Amino acid sequence: MGRFLQIAGLAIGLAGLILQFCITVPASMEAGRSLLGSIVFYFSFFTILTNIGAVLVYTSLLSSTGYAWLPAFAGPRMRAGVAVSITLVLIVYATVLARLWQPQGLFLLCDVLLHYVTPALFVLWWLVAGAEGRTRWSDISWWVLYPIAYLVYALVRAPIAGEVPYPFLDVAKNGTASVAFAALAITALFLAISIIAVFIDRGIGHRGA
Repeated sequence: MGRFLQIAGLAIGLAGLILQFCITVPASMEAGRSLLGSIVFYFSFFTILTNIGAVLVYTSLLSSTGYAWLPAFAGPRMRAGVAVSITLVLIVYATVLARLWQPQGLFLLCDVLLHYVTPALFVLWWLVAGAEGRTRWSDISWWVLYPIAYLVYALVRAPIAGEVPYPFLDVAKNGTASVAFAALAITALFLAISIIAVFIDRGIGHRGA
């Protein structure tokens, strides 16, 4: 079951990322961005970066001999951290972002794949085969560096590019206080998911002991 979910997650994740790239870059160029600017725009979304992380975790564990192709992504703590991040993707999109736009056609397909299907598959895979009961409470302090680094990148890029990847990060439109509140709320949600993930991982570890 774990192997099936891994292969399915990898195939769907890659398909979603590649298709999203193929439709986003031309649409972005039509909107006035350069090719390079369009590529940077594509990679400026937390959803895209996190789905890439999930694909790298799957890929790192493809070898049947147990040898990790990408050791940095193969460890149980990295798997748990990606599970936390991709759960955040699903929750924030479903509760905040989904109502802000109505994608059509291939954009809708990518929307469903990258915000709902791949997160659900990765978390299910992690629960079935990825969690090993080896996470520590201190891992949370490392996991949270990812969304914080992303937030810094998005806010620094905003005045340079004249755009933000997500509306709630728009300081010019919403004000500093509103963006700070949104950032703190999402960070708090991330920490809550992290705590739950550690409890679950430890529970799985005790169950397998």
